[in-house]
Amino acid sequence: MSKQTREKMVRQPKVNRFVHWTAAISIIMLIITGLGQMPLYGRYLGPNPPAMLEWLQSYEITLWVHYIAASVLIFTVIFHAIHHLIRKEFAIIPRKGDVKGSYHLMKAMILKQEEPPSHKYLPEQRLAYALFAVSIILLIVTGAFKVYQNVAGGSLSNSMMVIMTNGHNIGTVLIIFAFIGHMAAFLFKDNRKMMPGMFTGKVDKDYIKHRHSLWYEELQEKKRKKKKKVS
Repeated sequence: MSKQTREKMVRQPKVNRFVHWTAAISIIMLIITGLGQMPLYGRYLGPNPPAMLEWLQSYEITLWVHYIAASVLIFTVIFHAIHHLIRKEFAIIPRKGDVKGSYHLMKAMILKQEEPPSHKYLPEQRLAYALFAVSIILLIVTGAFKVYQNVAGGSLSNSMMVIMTNGHNIGTVLIIFAFIGHMAAFLFKDNRKMMPGMFTGKVDKDYIKHRHSLWYEELQEKKRKKKKKVS
């Protein structure tokens, strides 16, 4: 294997990986505990859970674990937004033409054709981010009203609570759908090459040059400008 093939590039810095995994773990815990509050475990989702997971059948425990996970997610969302606003990093924000671009990219992957050049994030990655963002915001807003009613002793009308509960359920379905779609993306071999980026932060340089050529060109242009300023 040549040195060029083994050369790596930083794709996801530590901050991005922190946000990704903190959000992922908190969302998974929210889904698990949310289902436990319905309650489903031991009733509609098969037999009773093993002894170490019996707490999933306790409404009080799952409720407070749910609140803790929600607090972690809210902190992560705020941190993520402030960090990228300060640094003016918006590569993951959906752009005009992403739907069409996703279609052409998916078509190329399925038919084994040459893919169109991409930026740091693929069009479908930006759309997936938007779906996650909408789902999370919906869950946070509706969840806040539910906490106000249940914990703070607020007095919301029955119709308002129905709206908030249904909105929370819709947000849950959306985020589960987004999570499944996120995992399904790795069924495509080319997408699996991005996985190391969320663990080590680095991916193969050849992969970047080939699949994310527009981003690679941007990085090279920044390097040239930096060298020009120094000289």
